[in-house]
Amino acid sequence: MTYEGIAASSGIGIGRAVLIKEQDLSYEAKAVSNVKEEIDRYNSALDKFKSDTSAKADELEKSVGAKEAEIIRGHILMITDPFMQSEIERLIGEGECAEKALETMCDMYAAMFSSTGDELTMQRVTDIEDIRKGMLSILLGRNETDIGDCPGGSVIVVKDLTPSMTAGIKKENIEAIVTETGGFTSHSAILARALEIPAVLSVSNITKLISDGEDIIVDGSSGSVINSPNPAQRADYEGRRSSFLEAKAALRNFVGKETKTADGVKLELCCNIGKPADAHNVIDCDGEGVGLFRTEFLFMDNTSLPSEEEQFEAYRKVAASMNGKPVIIRTLDIGGDKEIPYLGLEPEDNPFLGYRAVRYCLSRPDVYKPQLRALLRASAFGDVRIMAPLVTTVDEMRSVRALVEEIKSELDSEGVEYNKNIKIGAMAETAAAGVVPDLLARESDFFSIGTNDLTGYTMCVDRGNPKVAYLYSAYDPAVLRMIKNIITAGKNAGIPVGMCGEAAADPLLIPMLIAFGLDEYSVSPTSVLATRRTISLWSVNEAKTLAEKVMMLETEKEVKKALADAAMLQEKKGGNK
Repeated sequence: MTYEGIAASSGIGIGRAVLIKEQDLSYEAKAVSNVKEEIDRYNSALDKFKSDTSAKADELEKSVGAKEAEIIRGHILMITDPFMQSEIERLIGEGECAEKALETMCDMYAAMFSSTGDELTMQRVTDIEDIRKGMLSILLGRNETDIGDCPGGSVIVVKDLTPSMTAGIKKENIEAIVTETGGFTSHSAILARALEIPAVLSVSNITKLISDGEDIIVDGSSGSVINSPNPAQRADYEGRRSSFLEAKAALRNFVGKETKTADGVKLELCCNIGKPADAHNVIDCDGEGVGLFRTEFLFMDNTSLPSEEEQFEAYRKVAASMNGKPVIIRTLDIGGDKEIPYLGLEPEDNPFLGYRAVRYCLSRPDVYKPQLRALLRASAFGDVRIMAPLVTTVDEMRSVRALVEEIKSELDSEGVEYNKNIKIGAMAETAAAGVVPDLLARESDFFSIGTNDLTGYTMCVDRGNPKVAYLYSAYDPAVLRMIKNIITAGKNAGIPVGMCGEAAADPLLIPMLIAFGLDEYSVSPTSVLATRRTISLWSVNEAKTLAEKVMMLETEKEVKKALADAAMLQEKKGGNK
């Protein structure tokens, strides 16, 4: 039987299913008579949780990397948040047992994160669930789920692969991972890709459909899971696995090479990062700079507003580590859809269309000015560029530029060094930006297309809503036309245009982007070599010929099929490059 899910980590895994059962964390919520003793019991469990979590993070850092370890270390910050702590103690003081107080607060945070509709924020529900399970295990004296003892040839089948579960994983023993939850950008997917283990996520009811010890094939490239394969299927997928591993090994040929098309047109291939610690991944993976540094995590992982000095050090560190390569830093993309308790943001009925990103920042100079000052100061240490998110109007770009000029005057009077010619660009990710890019280009030094939000806003679709998720596709003719409009306007204005959304690494869309004239591709560090290789397969003329045909098509399915067919033919022509 074949089941379908989200292709989260490429590759083919063939082995025996190891069904990870959910931990029994049931308890009887009894009223507390001695409040002090119960608070002490909770705090004792918290100390053990922090110690255990820190040890897991250290283990994960050694086996995988610092970036992945930070996911687990973030759990300590979340559980020790002053608001969460005070509320748990308040609930215990009102007679709730420690377990119930913990769950009440975890449920509140999970509901808050889930309601945003923002994919990155919604990922934090998994973190909250991980914290809940870890703390309850300690409070109830029960052993946590451990997948470190899985034998060689195991395919892990689990409802949700939490970050803490991966800490003790022995990569050499795990052929693949299958879960019932999670998306491409979830922590489960990030960790699977970092471990280079094939993974398919969000396979409905898979823990009930697969038996422990059953033979199973997992295609992390297509999203397929096959249980009890027949001999022909097994032989077919063993061949596919060999081909995948050969192609993966061949990517090493692109290390240190220029990023250019088959006819020699040079392009720029950068990386997306979320924290200063991620910068080393850009260098390790042969990226040519940072195309998107998401600064909101400096704010979300703090319990108070990060100071100008804290931000300066973070930006300076990344700028200096890039040794003169470009570093595009997106200013705070926060608002009603990303909750930060200390900012006192009010809930909104429709946060994606609300008070967020550049709208919020321009109305809060007390928050925005320190960030812009930090960015300007960091520009003395590298090629730092400032990017404003969610731009919809010319006035917004003019306001950002005016504020930057004001800060430049302040720094001049203080004798502080900075790049006086720092570039200020717009993140083109709204329908408005796709309709009037020519007007925005007059106020921008560069564009960077955020295809994730651009697709959502163009198609008017909440990708987190399964009833309309089928509309969320960058292959749709409407989205392709938006992308082309933005690139064309940038070229006409003489400014560079990049792309930092997931489409930049999509092998089917890359020839379209070449044809449109995209200058810079910003992808996850692990996608650099594959993207460089795909670009090398296409000449500009070949890409333009394909684009002319595709832009005449009328449906998303027609576009995707045409691009898939063209990619297959191009692979046959140049697959050995």
